[in-house]
Amino acid sequence: MPAPNPRRTHSGNRRDEQARLAVLHAADDLLVEHGFNALTVEAIARRAGVAKQTIYRWWPSKVEVLLDTLIEDTAKRLPVPAQAATATDIRGYFRGFARFVTRDPAGQVLLALIAEAQHDPGTAKSLHARYLGPRRKQERDMLARAVEAGEISPSLGPDAVVDAIAGPVVYRALTGSSVPRGLVDALVDDVLRPSPG
Repeated sequence: MPAPNPRRTHSGNRRDEQARLAVLHAADDLLVEHGFNALTVEAIARRAGVAKQTIYRWWPSKVEVLLDTLIEDTAKRLPVPAQAATATDIRGYFRGFARFVTRDPAGQVLLALIAEAQHDPGTAKSLHARYLGPRRKQERDMLARAVEAGEISPSLGPDAVVDAIAGPVVYRALTGSSVPRGLVDALVDDVLRPSPG
């Protein structure tokens, strides 16, 4: 399954791709080292060894650079199961999500963008359009395949299932709390278990 919102295309030679990757890595590293507010396009350019104009030619803001970083990182490190998902696959996916937002430096990008989206409508719009919306569709599809296969029969709709599992994980990560594996398993089990009746 494709990554959420395919990355922006650039003018296509190998040197451009090396510069693009250097910018993405620099943005990721600087965010982890200094936080969102201290991150500037100038600092990204300096760390990546490119001109500031190179960044602005490809991205209108640091938020868009971080979104490209997030999209690429989650495609590699946290793929949504694309085949017929089992309950075990779903549990594994959400365990991976918890690790991603609490231990993976790339998860810090997601948390920083979520936090910034609370104060900046432009960030919220871009985050939803380029990452959260496409990712949510992949997660809904994963759950729908599991329902069709008879693997799960949740009492909630797919959006509510994702919210009920991911919401507490993101909240704990944003507040600096740990996310024990047992918590993730309990959330998954509670939400995927059909209601009695």
